[in-house]
Amino acid sequence: MDQDQDTDNGGKTCCSYCFSFIFTASLTSLFLWLSLRPDKPKCSIEYFYLPALNKSLDSHSRLNTTLNFMVRFANPNRDLGIYYDDVHLSFSNNNNSYVANYTVPRFYQGHKKKAKKPGHTLPLDNQTVSRAVLPNGSVVFRMDLKTQVRFKIVFWKTKRYGIEVGADVEVNGDGVKAHKKGIKMKKSDSSTTLRSYFSVCVLMNMLVFFAIC
Repeated sequence: MDQDQDTDNGGKTCCSYCFSFIFTASLTSLFLWLSLRPDKPKCSIEYFYLPALNKSLDSHSRLNTTLNFMVRFANPNRDLGIYYDDVHLSFSNNNNSYVANYTVPRFYQGHKKKAKKPGHTLPLDNQTVSRAVLPNGSVVFRMDLKTQVRFKIVFWKTKRYGIEVGADVEVNGDGVKAHKKGIKMKKSDSSTTLRSYFSVCVLMNMLVFFAIC
C-alpha cells in the first residue's frame, strides 16, 4: 500500500517538474517574442553612376558603360545580429529588360550596425544604355535585391527568411542618381514571418503541456 502511495507521489512530482519546465519554457518563448521581435534590415541605394550617361564627359570617356553603385544595409535591431546569405542584385531598364547582375558575398552584421557594399557590373552594351533613356530624356533604372537572412539571438540562430526589395533609380545628366539622399528599397515581409514563428513556439509548448495533463 505504501509502495503504491510512493508511486503516486513520484508520478505527481514528475508531473509537477514537467509542468514547471513547460510553463517556464512557454514564458521564455513569450518573452523572446515580445522583447526580441526582429525588424527587417533596411536597404537603400546610396550611390549609382553610369559614365556613359554623363553628358559633361567627352565622347571617348562616355564609352565607359560600367555601372557603379553602393548599397547600404542597416540592422535596426538593438539585440539581434543578422547573417546575410549571398545578396543577389539585378538591374533592369524602364522596359523591365535585363541589364546586369551582381552578387554581394555573404556577411554578418552586428546589433544596430550599418554596412555599405560598393560594386560594379560588367560593361553594358550601348544599346542597353540607349534603351534606358525615356522619350523625355530622363533615364530610369530598376534595382532589385534578393537574399535570405538569419537572426542571431544570443547563441541561437533562427531559420532563414527571404528578403526581396527593390527601387527605381532616376539618373540625371551627370550619370548619377537624381536624388541626393539614399533611395529606400521597399517590399519586405520577412519580419512578419519571423514574429509568427515565435508565436508558434509558444503555442507548441502549450500544446505539449495539455497533452501531458
